[in-house]
Amino acid sequence: MELPERVTLPFSLEEFPEIIDVRSPAEFEIDHIPGAVNLPVLDDQERHQVGLLHAQNPYKARRLGATLITKNIHRHLDGTLKDNPNSFAPLVYCWRGNLRSNSMALIFRAIGWRSRVLTGGYQAWRKFLSADLDPLIGASKPRLIILGGLTGCGKTRLLHELNRQGAQILDLEGLANHKGSILGNAPDSPQPGQKCFESRLWEAFKKFDPNKPVFTEAESNRIGRLQCPPPLWKRLGEGKVVLVDLPLPERGKLLALEYEHFISNPQSLKDTLDGLRRLRGHEQVDEWHRQIDACDWPTFLESILLKHYDLCYRRPGSEDSIYSEPIATLSVTSASDSDYEKAAADLISKHS
Repeated sequence: MELPERVTLPFSLEEFPEIIDVRSPAEFEIDHIPGAVNLPVLDDQERHQVGLLHAQNPYKARRLGATLITKNIHRHLDGTLKDNPNSFAPLVYCWRGNLRSNSMALIFRAIGWRSRVLTGGYQAWRKFLSADLDPLIGASKPRLIILGGLTGCGKTRLLHELNRQGAQILDLEGLANHKGSILGNAPDSPQPGQKCFESRLWEAFKKFDPNKPVFTEAESNRIGRLQCPPPLWKRLGEGKVVLVDLPLPERGKLLALEYEHFISNPQSLKDTLDGLRRLRGHEQVDEWHRQIDACDWPTFLESILLKHYDLCYRRPGSEDSIYSEPIATLSVTSASDSDYEKAAADLISKHS
């Protein structure tokens, strides 16, 4: 049988609308080529089992691996892939572009699908991305418009409204799956690893039109446990800053919406706030606990904004901030959808 056609980097991902990662689910979760789907030919346990056997008897390990790989490819053909047409032409890759990806690609080609294998597999992809990411992010275009402002002023909400109205955005908190504060962890959804975060950044910058601005939020150089790549941190510090302003009671309303998962689980919220005892003192944290126990959410939310978040805020243009002095202040009257729609339209009209 003819060996699978091989593809080498660099190439445009648009050339391959179907990309199949045949590595184990654990490998895929750590990082993968943007847009790839995971159809493992060995699951995590099977991969471990074959690896242990290979150390003792390589021949038996290859036989076991072939049996498991064949079984799993059959499962995919009878499931996820069963309705694919004759024109199906996926790019297939594994860790090094050898046994696992070649096995699936050979069977695909026997069916009549024009499957291709990535030379070097994921390792080649990671090497390519590592070399391409810094110059891609560090380029002078597109220009960045940075949304600054106190916690709860609705920067993320405004960012999403800008996107809805057709503007380009870089949602760093979305890519990092973290809201950038002590209450920032998304429930039941952990942050990606650093490599996956970098792949998401690469994908985002590849899609930007360099002739149009990109709106993003002012972030610290760490978002949760993820590190902002140095070229991006530098670009953020060079961006034009627009300060978003919202009255305190309205900020409390937005914070309640953003952290609804904590309000529905008061004990989890109290446990999280205990991490602030060294910074804010036992008396203050105990007061927050009493407000939570009394379900006095407006008082609690305004208090934690004033007595924690606002105290941590580094105003753009100050000595302890990398961000430049704001070029304008965007005042939003209320937390209503209509006010954020107007604010987004105003930003687009002034910075397009």
